[in-house]
Amino acid sequence: MTLWNAIILGIVQGIAEFLPISSSGHLSVLQNLFHMSTAEDGHMFFDVMLHFGTLISICIVYWKDIVAMVTETLQFFSGKGRGKAADGQPRRNLPAARMVLMIIFATLPLVLVMPIKDKVEQLYYHTFAIGLFFLITGCILFVSDKMPRGTRTEKNMRVTDALIIGLCQCVATIPGISRSGSTITAGMATGLDRDFAVKFSFMMSIPAVLGASLLTLVDAIQTGIDAKLLPVYLVGTVISTVVGVFAIKLVKSITSKGKFGNFAYYCWTVGVLTILLSLLF
Repeated sequence: MTLWNAIILGIVQGIAEFLPISSSGHLSVLQNLFHMSTAEDGHMFFDVMLHFGTLISICIVYWKDIVAMVTETLQFFSGKGRGKAADGQPRRNLPAARMVLMIIFATLPLVLVMPIKDKVEQLYYHTFAIGLFFLITGCILFVSDKMPRGTRTEKNMRVTDALIIGLCQCVATIPGISRSGSTITAGMATGLDRDFAVKFSFMMSIPAVLGASLLTLVDAIQTGIDAKLLPVYLVGTVISTVVGVFAIKLVKSITSKGKFGNFAYYCWTVGVLTILLSLLF
């Protein structure tokens, strides 16, 4: 793992984790076609660090929402958010606490992936298949802007909405299928407000990415961590964090303007190039 590799992979992770273009697909293509060092080359700890960097990005952008979620959830369990106030009026709703519940429901479908986890991971080595999945992601994104604008937010989002989005997150474990692209599009399809669909997609990724990173961290510790490479890993982590913040803000801006589907053309281009390169090399 060189410093140059760490910089490139940090940029790719920061951009592709949030833009609807599949970070796993891009990282796999870089490894398979250009032989850039990734977790498969004994750098699993670096993979954990990159994902940790993008988690920090989410916390930076949505810090106020996260604080509200923690605060209101504690209020709910302490009983302060239920029943009636001293004046006999119903207490105010706790929308942030309700969002925590929706995230839990959206995360539950991930258990369906566990029995086939090994088979899904084998797809990371099949570049031709990844190219096809890029094309599918493009089709998903293309239809997103055709959907009517929804109005539901954390205040009135349904459990079925969360489960549908969660199932799309399961499908997005396949390299080349964008997690943000599929979950944001699913959110729009279920009637969520566009801005809220983006926020929910990124917030629901926290437990999913954190859980996957912890499992990878256990494997990394067992494999061994090269202390000499920690400074290089740290550079990649910082870059993925900084780039991730800008990527999140870009997605928020583009989605609110109804131009989320423009990413489809990029995915189709990358998909075609990936397929052609896989046939040549």
